[in-house]
Amino acid sequence: MNILFVADPLEVFKTYKDTTFSMMREAQRRGHRISACEPRHLSWRSGGLVHADVREIALTGTEEEWFQVQRTERRALRDFDAVLMRKDPPFDTEFFYATHMLEQAQREGAKVFNRPSALRDHPEKLAILEFPQFVSPTLVTRSADEVREFHAEHGDIILKPLDGMGGMGIFRVGPDGLNLGSIIETLNHHGATTIMVQRFVPEIIHGDKRVLVIGGKVAPFCLARIPQGTEVRGNLAAGGKGVAQPISERDREIAETVGPLLAERGLLLVGLDVIGDCLTEINVTSPTAFQEITNQTGFDVPAMFVDALEEAVDRDRTVI
Repeated sequence: MNILFVADPLEVFKTYKDTTFSMMREAQRRGHRISACEPRHLSWRSGGLVHADVREIALTGTEEEWFQVQRTERRALRDFDAVLMRKDPPFDTEFFYATHMLEQAQREGAKVFNRPSALRDHPEKLAILEFPQFVSPTLVTRSADEVREFHAEHGDIILKPLDGMGGMGIFRVGPDGLNLGSIIETLNHHGATTIMVQRFVPEIIHGDKRVLVIGGKVAPFCLARIPQGTEVRGNLAAGGKGVAQPISERDREIAETVGPLLAERGLLLVGLDVIGDCLTEINVTSPTAFQEITNQTGFDVPAMFVDALEEAVDRDRTVI
């Protein structure tokens, strides 16, 4: 296959942990060709096709100069066997516009994973609303009064912005309500911005688990991101410690309910965040944790992903 990765600049990849890099490495190992571009390189002109300025690359196997550019060219996205949208969050207006460009490319014949419309339809915080049976008590609102009522009912709560990533902007407020008003103002901008509030789940001390669903199938291991010191956030970007472990029966129940449904909608790769028994987030933009799980358990997550990608491309060819 000839695969195009739409991602962040290659020069900023941290290859020792980057999931997109691990996908590229496995794809190259199987003999697939790899190209890369950024969302800013996408363009379309009336009467033509969605194109991108792409770099075909070869991985070198070294850390410092980890890729070599074989050629740089302008190509239509439909000329690739698969286009992988792997741009990291945040899901801002430019990401939104990129999904529309990719959707146009899809109409022209490109095979895009994850499906652009599915990326738009599943905002990572709000997607859990479809599965209330797995969610801890949750409030989505702009209203400061509703937040205060929710706090009065549950006592210990988490507040977070809907567009955050890596634990950014997450606050915990305990029964004393200390700084609740200031935190609400900071997050909802005096009622102008919608926020999410959830009852605090004390099982966070055992980790915020990333459960991977690939092609509708559940990976047998997850990555528990465990908060360190006085930190309440388990996100690796916030200093959490990543510990790979077998998924629990509850993890499997959640993933086997949610995963196949999302796969049918065009989400080849999904990362579910689970704290205790509760689903807290559904990650679809660029789910990670491949290398951590593989290195700690020996289970080859990149191989599972490329297997699913090859199957999806072959299935599309059969349908066509």
